[in-house]
Amino acid sequence: MSKQIIQTDKVPAPIGPYSQAVIANGFLFASGQIAFNPATGELVTDSIEAETKQVMENIKAILVASSLSFDHIVKTTIFLSDMQLFAQVNEVYGSYFSADFPARETVAVKTLPRNVNVEISITAIVNL
Repeated sequence: MSKQIIQTDKVPAPIGPYSQAVIANGFLFASGQIAFNPATGELVTDSIEAETKQVMENIKAILVASSLSFDHIVKTTIFLSDMQLFAQVNEVYGSYFSADFPARETVAVKTLPRNVNVEISITAIVNL
């Protein structure tokens, strides 16, 4: 098995022993993204909508660095600090897809890195 590490300065650099994304066996596996704006070096926490938008923009940057789009995503996992945020996150998340939506689970967790409210990871297929 061979794997290709995806690294871009358009998303936050890893803060531990992991990669932003890895391509292996025809799939892209992206690490969970939080609302860290790499241009400013700050977390986007103005609202849950703004936070979710930054997360999705970070995912978009990984996809672009991999020559992929949201159409390539086959699976997402959404982690929320509170399930009460589901509707707002879902609205922003949904605006990035047009059809043939990926499989998904959404779970509430006790805490997320840097005490953010949302983290999203994805798996995408490389060859459509």
